Amino acid sequence: MQSLFRSPMQCAQFCLITLCLSAQFVLAQDVQMVPDQQDRDAAQKAQTPKKDEPDDQQPATTFRANANVVQLFFNVKDKKGALIPNLAKDHFDVFEDHKPQTIKYFAVDSQLPLTLGILIDSSASQEQVLDMEKQVGGAFLADILRDKDMAFVMDFNIGVSLLQDFTGSVRRLKEALYSVKINSGGQAAVAGIPGQGGGPVPTIGQPKGTLLYDAVYLASHDEMAQQVDRKAMILLTDGEDQGSQYKITEAIEAAQKSDTIVYVLLCANRGFYGFSGYSGDSEMKKLTNETGGRVIDVGNKTDKLKAAFDEISQELRSQYNIGYTPTNPVSNGGFRKIEIRSKDGYKIQSRSGYFAVPNQSAESNNKD
Repeated sequence: MQSLFRSPMQCAQFCLITLCLSAQFVLAQDVQMVPDQQDRDAAQKAQTPKKDEPDDQQPATTFRANANVVQLFFNVKDKKGALIPNLAKDHFDVFEDHKPQTIKYFAVDSQLPLTLGILIDSSASQEQVLDMEKQVGGAFLADILRDKDMAFVMDFNIGVSLLQDFTGSVRRLKEALYSVKINSGGQAAVAGIPGQGGGPVPTIGQPKGTLLYDAVYLASHDEMAQQVDRKAMILLTDGEDQGSQYKITEAIEAAQKSDTIVYVLLCANRGFYGFSGYSGDSEMKKLTNETGGRVIDVGNKTDKLKAAFDEISQELRSQYNIGYTPTNPVSNGGFRKIEIRSKDGYKIQSRSGYFAVPNQSAESNNKD
């Protein structure tokens, strides 16, 4: 066969050009195949039904993505205080500032993850009950926490300390709880708490003893406010505050803004107070009534404390969940009163209202 090239140099040039064109073709094929494969994977993923798709009977964490939806967790009880389970949506009416609302989401026995805070009083008045609180509290944590649940441990005395940040490890939570010691003197300080607003609470010039209200404020504002789903705090305390910068009203507001239910287990050695008397329960009732929890007086009895923890566990695992879009669309930061009514005449244990705080993401979008 006669050669098509006049010289060996022309033959070499032709081979080189052919090789380059072949490489470009292969490369072009590869570049086109990668996006096609990605598109197929994305399409397949989009067509795959989600395992926990929210619907009218199963609210999910998407509530927090929509600032117009108000979410309520509550318990229903009869006249004797027994829990009433498995009622349907049409057994309830919801009112906001006395105006009826349309229930959009409803669920019974919510299985949403639980976020829990344990706040333990380690001031001098708790010396006789502290060991009891640690042992029974540790057993409670081991019993109630499930997969995806989280908890933190904080103690307060002349200062406030975050002993264990959010974790699902019962071992770490117990270690933090067991490390609590009575502190009734020395330099007053508040340990820095991760999250927005963390840092010391100034107490200079004020009597120092039990920074209870400061602890509730910090736990709500710096810890719970960053979380979603079901949230509850349990305070192990005699209810007496001394030296807090924040007032009880500010502590309540912080808890309400973080959508946190507050329970108070009144643990107290009555003999400690002498003739001055004990008066910590009144302010604690305000705190719990406004947030949807309650006060349980256990004194210094281990069996009463165990029973109280059992009651709280049952309530947290037997909550109804309602969501609605307010008829008032204006988010001006004001407080709105909520009332859930049982058509059967049952008692409703729920928070008293919420603050209509503007959606930060919506505000940023408007600015853009």
